[in-house]
Amino acid sequence: MASRVIPVDPFDLVIFGGTGDLARRKILPALYRRFVAGQIEGDVRVIGAARTDMDAAGYREMVGALLAETCAAEADAATLQAFLAMLDYVTIDARGSKGWDELAAKLRADRIRAFYFSVAPVLFADLAERLQRHGLSDGDARIVVEKPFGRDLASARDLNRGLAAHFDETQIYRIDHYLGKETVQNLMAIRFGNVLFEPLWNSQYVDHIQITVAEAGGVGGRGEYYDQTGAMRDMVQNHLMQLLCLIAMEPPAKFGPDAVRDEKLKVIRALDPVDASEVVRGQYAASGDIPGYTSEVGRPDTTTESFVALRTHVSNWRWAGTPFYLRTGKRLRERASEIAVVFKDAPHSIFGAEAGRHRNILTIRLQPNEGIELGVTIKEPGPGGMRLIDVPLDMTFAEALGPEEADFPDAYERLIMDVIRGNQTLFMRGDEVEAAWGWTDPVIAGWDRSGERPLAYAPGTSGPDEALRLMTRDGRRWREIRP
Repeated sequence: MASRVIPVDPFDLVIFGGTGDLARRKILPALYRRFVAGQIEGDVRVIGAARTDMDAAGYREMVGALLAETCAAEADAATLQAFLAMLDYVTIDARGSKGWDELAAKLRADRIRAFYFSVAPVLFADLAERLQRHGLSDGDARIVVEKPFGRDLASARDLNRGLAAHFDETQIYRIDHYLGKETVQNLMAIRFGNVLFEPLWNSQYVDHIQITVAEAGGVGGRGEYYDQTGAMRDMVQNHLMQLLCLIAMEPPAKFGPDAVRDEKLKVIRALDPVDASEVVRGQYAASGDIPGYTSEVGRPDTTTESFVALRTHVSNWRWAGTPFYLRTGKRLRERASEIAVVFKDAPHSIFGAEAGRHRNILTIRLQPNEGIELGVTIKEPGPGGMRLIDVPLDMTFAEALGPEEADFPDAYERLIMDVIRGNQTLFMRGDEVEAAWGWTDPVIAGWDRSGERPLAYAPGTSGPDEALRLMTRDGRRWREIRP
């Protein structure tokens, strides 16, 4: 089964912050891989824009060295030189006048124009204003903005107002790379493309749902940023919230940007407030050669959390009474992200108590081994009576589709191409972002009022013991964190 690569229309892409970390790690390699795949062709121009004094030749040299290292398998000399020929560079001042006339002169009115704001959010409104002032916001123009989309509801509204003053909502692409993952999109295909699951996708048949995003590493070089953010703002408010929405939302009328995002927004607005007894926050401690969180961020008195576990409910007809358990953290047992839909027991067991308790669980693995697994109950082979066991129907993509077909594009590759196509389905809308902050803010405010420190947990575990008790007191248990 060969995947189809459909080229996008010619475009001009400006990367503000074109010499920065995100551009080097994600954006430029993603563009190069799409070029190698044949999706980018024809009269295309990629323009780096940053404060660094550099000319176009210097930028090409920098990017060439970067791609030769990060994309070594694809970086044959001829292909690499063809890609580098598309690159240009402008030294620019986001809050001043330097470079803007030069940038405007390089862009073409008859092309799709995309502007990637790979900069701090404090510069979003300034960049948007200058793009409009120089006549670059009209026509087929669009902007891409990275998280964090504020740090609370008030700042998110300020950011949205700053962008909306110069660009229409249909031109704004708020990127969340989790939504670009192949398995996340497959979640929608599983739900709405198979008659098998949708009749069971409700509180009558689903006992509970677990969403886990676990990281084995610590904060590393992100310590200063992370300590001002924490797990709730960095992960729950956006990544886990988006996964919850895709699991819980009603079927949209069609697979279109506003139809999908309307249903996601309804889920966020239906979420019950989280009581203090329903949330656990933690902070990893030192262990042997592994430094603790406070050492890594250089603040022994910090109360920022590196772990959050919580229980919430979606108060609507579909999900009334079904708990959703969310968990994320750093320095946990393994790097693993999954969604587990745990179905209820059969209403009556004909096999007797000795057969034990068995449940069907649909598991969507997001990383590292992307795939889908459905646990079913069967008779254990062999003589000796009716003994039941649970076995997985496993579709690990690398095994089911073959290594070549399962070599999925990086999330940034998919999302940047969606920007060029003008498809906003996998991007967050402004009201969706604000609704998520409106649900998250009271939890954070409660922590601030209490002044309590996060609970310590040892690296390489599943988090604080209190997080385990959050489930056991409901008669449930967390799934093991495994790759």
